[in-house]
Parts: sequence; C-alpha cells; structure tokens
Amino acid sequence: MTKTLVLASNNQGKVREFAALLADFGYEVIPQGQLNAPEAEETGLSFIENALLKARHAAHLTNLPALADDSGLVVDALQGAPGIYSARYAGIPTNDGANNTKLLQALAGIPTEQRTAHFHCCLAWVGHAQDPTPIIVEARWKGRILTETQGDQGFGYDPLFYVPEYGCTAAQLDKTLKNQLSHRAQALKLLKQRLLSSC
Repeated sequence: MTKTLVLASNNQGKVREFAALLADFGYEVIPQGQLNAPEAEETGLSFIENALLKARHAAHLTNLPALADDSGLVVDALQGAPGIYSARYAGIPTNDGANNTKLLQALAGIPTEQRTAHFHCCLAWVGHAQDPTPIIVEARWKGRILTETQGDQGFGYDPLFYVPEYGCTAAQLDKTLKNQLSHRAQALKLLKQRLLSSC
C-alpha cells in the first residue's frame, strides 16, 4: 500500500529526486504547496535546526510524515558564510547572479589555496509533527571557490564551485554525475540506509 510523504519544499527538482529514492519504500512524495501548506519561516541558526523546523511545520499542517532539506554553501575564509543564508545571501527576492557577485566581492584578494568551501546538506524526516526521534542525516561536498563563473549546467553557486577531482565546476559536470557526487545525493544515500535499518 502506498503511503504519502509531504516534502517541505515546492522545488520540482527536489520532488523528483526524493520521489525516485523513496519509491522503493512505498512512499508517494507530494510537495507541501500541493496541500496548501505555506513554507515555514527559517528561524534556526543551523542547517539541522532549519531542516527539522521545516519538517515539523509541514507535518503539523498536513498530518502526514514529512521530509525537509536545508542546504547551503560554507566558505572557510568567510567563517562559514553564506551558510544557512546561502539562498538569500544578497537579499530578497533571491537571485543566483546577485549571490554569486556578492560572494566574489567577499572573497576579493583571497588566494586560491584559501578559497576552500563545501556544500552542506541536512535532511530531516519526521513521522509526525511531535516525533521525538526524527531521522537526521548530513553530508558535505568539498571544493573551492573560483574567481569567476564557469559553466551553465547547474544553479545557485554551482558556476563558482570548483570540483578538484574532475577539474571543473559543478555547473560543468554532467547532470547524472553531479547527482551522484553532490551533497544532496550523499545525504539521500545516508537517509536510505537509515530507512532500511529502521524498517
């Protein structure tokens, strides 16, 4: 019997990604917007806090199990910025180009070896809004920040995020390969392992 899981996001790319992963577990993944649930206000101070806040919010409004993702770019030379504010780094409304420009300005003059960074993903799964034992997984994708954008395959900070093992940016990677390497892909694998062990 198919069970319904609400995704605390209206991002269609994420919906497709999670739906494919969770099909094996008999879940139909529905974005919260389809159930008229507004997005939660992200007031947490960490990826874990925000992911859990979003998952509980979606579960509370829909009375369904919920899954939330909170991700961002962590730059070492900027003491972890933009971090949890990655999407709105340059302000609201969010704009990838403006965010990348602000990041380049913040790193102006910083030498290559000090431009290390990683993408961070935290996933939170709750069976219900008050679930005392949520499943939380985290993953990182390491790289460094270039001095100019390269590639047009990705989104967000992908054109600035250089992946040393492949000698190109995340925005120049083949989409299939990126979906195997990324922070979200790694976190999804961890979530799948946790779900399998809890069955």
